[in-house]
Amino acid sequence: MPPTDAAVVPISMLWAHILALGFFCSYVGSLYVAKNARVRFSAPDARYRVRPGSRDDPNVIRARLTAVTIACIFTCGVVCTLVAQSTDFKTNHPLAIMLRILGISWPDSILSCLQTPLLFLGPLYASYLASVLPGQANYSLERDFFDVFCTWIGFRNYVWGPFTEEIVFRACVLSVYAMGGAGRGKMIMFAPLVFGLAHVHHAWEAYNQPGRTKAAFQRASISALFQTAYTTLFGAYTSFLFLRTSSLVPPLTAHIFCNIMGIPQMGGEMRRFPAHKKSIIAAYVLGIVLFSGTLMPWTATPGKESLYWRAPAEFRRSMEAYDRPSAGV
Repeated sequence: MPPTDAAVVPISMLWAHILALGFFCSYVGSLYVAKNARVRFSAPDARYRVRPGSRDDPNVIRARLTAVTIACIFTCGVVCTLVAQSTDFKTNHPLAIMLRILGISWPDSILSCLQTPLLFLGPLYASYLASVLPGQANYSLERDFFDVFCTWIGFRNYVWGPFTEEIVFRACVLSVYAMGGAGRGKMIMFAPLVFGLAHVHHAWEAYNQPGRTKAAFQRASISALFQTAYTTLFGAYTSFLFLRTSSLVPPLTAHIFCNIMGIPQMGGEMRRFPAHKKSIIAAYVLGIVLFSGTLMPWTATPGKESLYWRAPAEFRRSMEAYDRPSAGV
């Protein structure tokens, strides 16, 4: 019997919004519910390289990583429950369905993971001019790799933070919107807003750390607005990658890469290398052109439609297609 609309849309759009906000609250709230994960504000002390109780204190980092891991498991559990209520787990393959819905699979093409480096062609060229790329004269394996990635701060910024955020704000949030019947346009619009809101709480730390002054409030407000706008825009891009590929790998690699590169600083790069101003501008422009021209073809899924890129009415049929015994896990 063909799937009914009730099977295709197991929850309402209102509940999709509520669950998305609930996922945001569980992730961010876990950082403040757990006692050891809360940041303590204190004056700078020359005796400490990292202030005890600050967000970069290894003890705080470990507690926060544990907290967001629990939140991540909780949100995945909610999605599993929704799928269990709308899918016949007795005759189908629940593990295959859940892995596919959460994007735990390799993309059809590795090119989808190279989109972001293309966009950063300008900053990468400036790094080349500075000879700080791997294998160049100013690159140090100890300083630029081990001292960056093999620390609790690096593990938070470049490994576990991006992974848990992508699970919650991409896989889980987008899955509930898909189950709520949202089209890809609405999903790309709604999901990034939740991701942007998840970074507003950093303003509280920026306001308290230097003292609750008027100047601190102004700086924290400006920083919060910029970070929310930037993360919302970035969230729209990574949501697009997830919807196009039905894989968490492309948005995760984009997230890690952007965290490593930071915000592009074309002006600073041209001041540092005045003799290469034109070539730096050309690299930025070329990166944008190549990124725009390859965005659709490099994220295509040859031979089949993406689970999420289909219209809402096809979502359940897509799940059933991936759940056939021949598909495996």
